[in-house]
Amino acid sequence: MFVIAHGFTGDVDRPHVRRVVKAFTQYGAVVTFSFRGHGASGGRSTVGDREVLDLAAAVRWARSFGHEGVATIGFSMGGSVALRHAALYRPEGGPDGSGGPDGSGRAGRTGAHTDAVVSVSAPARWYYRGTPPMRRLHWLVTRPEGRLVGRYGFRTRIHHREWDPVPLSPVEAVPRIAPTPLLVVHGDRDGYFPLDHPRMLATAAGDHGELWLEPGMGHAEHAATDELLARIGFWALAQGG
Repeated sequence: MFVIAHGFTGDVDRPHVRRVVKAFTQYGAVVTFSFRGHGASGGRSTVGDREVLDLAAAVRWARSFGHEGVATIGFSMGGSVALRHAALYRPEGGPDGSGGPDGSGRAGRTGAHTDAVVSVSAPARWYYRGTPPMRRLHWLVTRPEGRLVGRYGFRTRIHHREWDPVPLSPVEAVPRIAPTPLLVVHGDRDGYFPLDHPRMLATAAGDHGELWLEPGMGHAEHAATDELLARIGFWALAQGG
């Protein structure tokens, strides 16, 4: 089974998200959802922080259908969430026995862990402003007028509070994912995050995981071709997802 985590300002009703979901239904059962603050989902977006709880709830629900293997596949913000989720929710109860992000040790026992994780077009580090699209995104998130644009222009309600504490970054999360199978996918024409981001993630993974650098690919769901989605689907199935 696949659990799909969309990118920032996406939601389950967006055509580009629905296209991705439909593509994966050819390879297995699919569960998807809207992150908090996105579309018809309640709450406010924390732009990748508390969203790890949303993904954990979706994985737990997916397992309730009796599927033995669950693979999480995240795009952009959803990719960073998928990496952190895989690090924080372990089959044995959590990294170093700590369990979920609240340190309770409940993560593995409640079935919120993933059996394989795919991160597409994700950042490696927080607060990146090195490209024009990311500078626009930071304006959207940090300025009151930007959050108004997010609410009414993108159907995304963004929380006004800054992160406190700053969550584990994707590159810090990656070493904690092993031995769960890991795939990092990134386009060489990604306008948001240049190639140093996937390469940092791959370096952090070491001998664990795979890196696919896709020629001509841009960013996230909009740029993922049907052929790429098929390869990801087959990879996840091969890992037992």
